[in-house]
Amino acid sequence: MSEDVEQTRWVTVMSALASTSGLSARAGMKTAALEQRERAARVGARLLLLRDDDYPAQLRAVPSPPPFLLVRGEMREEDALALAIVGSRHATPYGVQAAERLASELAARGVTIVSGFARGIDTAAHRGALAAGGRTIAVLGSGVDIVYPPENRKLVSCVIERGALVSQFPMGAAALAGHFPVRNRTIAGLALGTIVVEAAERSGALITAGYAGELGREVFAVPGPITSETSRGTNGLIQDGATLVQGWEDVVAELSPVWRRCLKEPVTGEAPAPAPEGDEARVLGLVGGQPVHIDRVIELSGVASGRVAALLLTLELKGWVRQLPGQRYARRDS
Repeated sequence: MSEDVEQTRWVTVMSALASTSGLSARAGMKTAALEQRERAARVGARLLLLRDDDYPAQLRAVPSPPPFLLVRGEMREEDALALAIVGSRHATPYGVQAAERLASELAARGVTIVSGFARGIDTAAHRGALAAGGRTIAVLGSGVDIVYPPENRKLVSCVIERGALVSQFPMGAAALAGHFPVRNRTIAGLALGTIVVEAAERSGALITAGYAGELGREVFAVPGPITSETSRGTNGLIQDGATLVQGWEDVVAELSPVWRRCLKEPVTGEAPAPAPEGDEARVLGLVGGQPVHIDRVIELSGVASGRVAALLLTLELKGWVRQLPGQRYARRDS
């Protein structure tokens, strides 16, 4: 692609944003476009326009899709077989475990897991997909060069390696409150259906489910205790007709035959992961059946905080531990 053509593509982006960016002069748009290109190049982000062949087909099919996407990582044709898993930022251990399990079981069967990279259920969904060796797409409410929430910084490279970070906002855009409802529609548009795992009665997850319904996509909900505030929204969705989910089978049963034929059998009979050694073993030894906070692990292990965070992520992806809300960890088999 020639330099002039590439620059024109970026000016198209700035033109689409002109109404909110305050750019009215063509020269201003060109300057802003050049700055956007440079910022994208620094983090390896790629620009996708709606007219591009590799713009996601599921998203292109919705009314008024985003005119452009910025992508870190790789989006593939196989990502058309995608399901969104969303839910509360204030997830309970039950919700985290349910989201991880569903994401893992679906990803192991070739389903790309889409979520919003937020705290709680979203993060659990991404981690569950990665732990199964599957693909995941994180749709951000900020620019793809902005990590939010900051505690997910270590997760960024894992998502890029096994999927993509995606945004419909320009490079450098902050995670503003007004961005998230817009981002939620994109999550719903990328997926064949949306699974809600824990959501209060008024929450972004329910907004995503609403968009899924409006777009003609499936809506699923994981039931929760009637005493839990974070399950009022999901239980309400079930009352309103959403498909009740107790396992991955309930989800794939609602997919059309053409998509069910795209599923694959999980790989079985693999050799178990080797037992952790060195610092990995030291950190794992401090994580038991009862959740322990990362600060306590750092204190007892004598290992630097950044390395402990990296080791815990590695142990999680290998299936030894699971992360719970509040940066607490427990053994996976507990």
